[in-house]
Amino acid sequence: MNENSISALLLAYSHKLPRLIQGKSESLLFDEIVTDLSDHLGIGNTEFLILEKSSEHFHIVYGANGLADTTENSAYTLANLGYHGDASITQQVYEHTNDNTLFMAVTDKRRIDYPFFDDKGQLFGFLVGFTPVNAAALTDLQRDLISGLGNFAACALQAQKNARTTGEKLRNLERSNDKFSAFIRVMPDIALIISDEGEYKDIHGAPTSKLYRDAKQIIGMRVSDIFPPDETDKILMVIQRALLTGLIQEYEYPVSSDEGTTIFEGRITPINYATSENDTGQHVLWMARDITLDKENQAEIDRLAYFDPLTHLPNRRMLNERLQVAVKGKILSEEFGAVLFLDLDEFKRINDSLGHSAGDALLQEVATRLKNTLRQSDTLARIGGDEFVIIIDNVGDSVEQANSEISVVAKKVHSAFIDTFEIENLAFSVSCSIGICLIDGKSNADSIMKFADTAMYNSKRQGGGSYSFYDPKRQTLLDRQLTYESDIVRAIENREFCAYFQPQIDSKGRLCGAESLIRWHHPDKGQIPPNEFISIAEQFGLIQKLQDIVLEDMCRLITALSKDGPLPSYFKISINISHSQFKSPNLLNHLLAIVNSHNVQPNRVILEITESMLSHDIEKTVAQMNEIAAEGFIFSIDDFGTGYSSLSNLHSYPVEELKIDKTFIDRIEDSAGLSIVETIITLARNLKMEVVAEGVEKASQLAVLQNYNVDILQGYHFSKPLPMHEYISWHRQFNSNAHL
Repeated sequence: MNENSISALLLAYSHKLPRLIQGKSESLLFDEIVTDLSDHLGIGNTEFLILEKSSEHFHIVYGANGLADTTENSAYTLANLGYHGDASITQQVYEHTNDNTLFMAVTDKRRIDYPFFDDKGQLFGFLVGFTPVNAAALTDLQRDLISGLGNFAACALQAQKNARTTGEKLRNLERSNDKFSAFIRVMPDIALIISDEGEYKDIHGAPTSKLYRDAKQIIGMRVSDIFPPDETDKILMVIQRALLTGLIQEYEYPVSSDEGTTIFEGRITPINYATSENDTGQHVLWMARDITLDKENQAEIDRLAYFDPLTHLPNRRMLNERLQVAVKGKILSEEFGAVLFLDLDEFKRINDSLGHSAGDALLQEVATRLKNTLRQSDTLARIGGDEFVIIIDNVGDSVEQANSEISVVAKKVHSAFIDTFEIENLAFSVSCSIGICLIDGKSNADSIMKFADTAMYNSKRQGGGSYSFYDPKRQTLLDRQLTYESDIVRAIENREFCAYFQPQIDSKGRLCGAESLIRWHHPDKGQIPPNEFISIAEQFGLIQKLQDIVLEDMCRLITALSKDGPLPSYFKISINISHSQFKSPNLLNHLLAIVNSHNVQPNRVILEITESMLSHDIEKTVAQMNEIAAEGFIFSIDDFGTGYSSLSNLHSYPVEELKIDKTFIDRIEDSAGLSIVETIITLARNLKMEVVAEGVEKASQLAVLQNYNVDILQGYHFSKPLPMHEYISWHRQFNSNAHL
């Protein structure tokens, strides 16, 4: 071996190494290098290993001359190879070789180490040789040969390592690409790559059929080829905004075709994308999602949220929003708007007699007629039941002009009800009551609705078919009534109501009974007069609960008095029956349930009714009263002469008493008042009814009534109404004095 032969060998390797790396496996390549080393060193049988670093260990990737079986499951650390961890491997190599140019480590007398370093100076492998001679005796030529072929071995090992790394990266990339492709296939979006100039570069996702043309045809086209100019400008603007800001943009747009219009939602973000090295433009990823169904669903949700499903008119929610807008618009304006609150008259009669389907048909027809009478700018809403509300935005710049203009509108609304309504082949005349409140920017939406509602009820009280403007005084009264309503509910729960009893004395001077009267002890307001809450309780459906309290207390009083001994047969207690209770078909059962629960006989109970209760459906009323009287209850007509009754039918009712109202007793000492009292007494005698005079307060009144032999007397002359415990004491004291 001489210097020329080594140079020739190394030159040959420099030419063939790239080809060898590309065309041979690691083992064949390393085998060729090791064979040349062994043949040209000229020191006899030399064994070589090639080790590659993996993590912190060195694995044998090639072994020859009897060491090939050590290539698997073999791992060495630097310590195993004779290196310590106190200094870098490079420094230790220098220490072993004392040759800073060869990097050849002679770790023991018969072993040669040639380390492999990458371009960053990191150790990645070794060429290890075991020689039959002392390694220190190697010549410079032998060292040059080991160094030269060792470098080629390092290049080959690095190339193979790079190839493996590249292959693994490619495989990982393929796996990632497979995952991405699978994701793209199942997602509902269409992914489009679009250049900054609006050219479609690529399309992925499914279903691309929503593009209404083949995806391959779209690639290469521009946005302007698909969309009209206005839409194209908007899309290009969104693309530029995404590229300039680097932020995700959202854009909603329609795509039209012969099959209809599809609404897409686009999410746009910049993306690094190039089809070739010469493609230097910017691109965005445009994710397009079909939201047509979402839009339709949202429209349906909005319809249900803001529109009445029966008439398709705006509902209360939309009305409130529009009214709030109208109110805000009037704050800085001198113009007035108006709200008309409509309630159909006698709608309940039609709905109850023909059923809800007929009632619904009527409401739909009313909605149609009202819409035809109003301007497109006006708001017509149905807010529930048979109630409609109209908002008129501008009715003048003064109160006088506004009232005049809105009166014209109200009359026009009433004209929609002139013709009869044909429902299920029947013709019905229907009218409406209208309440009007002006929108002046001073009152909020809730107050305006309340005021218009108040005005509407005023129209109802006038008989319906009319319109009324809001009256603040009337509102004050209604507010007070509403306050009482909530107070009544609370008072019932807190047992603030109870019955008082006013004694009744017969013509023989006997205590023959009492009238039970409701009283309210308010914790803050004290005693509240009945005339302030009775009508409210009846209006809001609370009167039944108050009457139950009175009837229960009446039964308790009879039970308590009976403990002193049997009550005389003539002793009875009266209770007032309200109009709503009298009309109830369950009146008898309700009365019996309470009196029976206290073991009180019905013939101890007098039911006081008014004349007006007898003026409707005489046959039905007589039948009901006869059924109740058959159980033992006694009927009395209260406040006789103050209401209306048909005297010709009076004898038909099972009534045993006529009660003269206090207003007539107050005037009994003048001739006119006395004439009325005489007439009532005469009528009662002819009908074989007893006469009860209430409101007797003076001895002079008592003297006149006794002169006419009035059967029963009641009033402050004898006693004021008393709570139960005081009445019991008064009752006992009266009877005790009567026996003296």
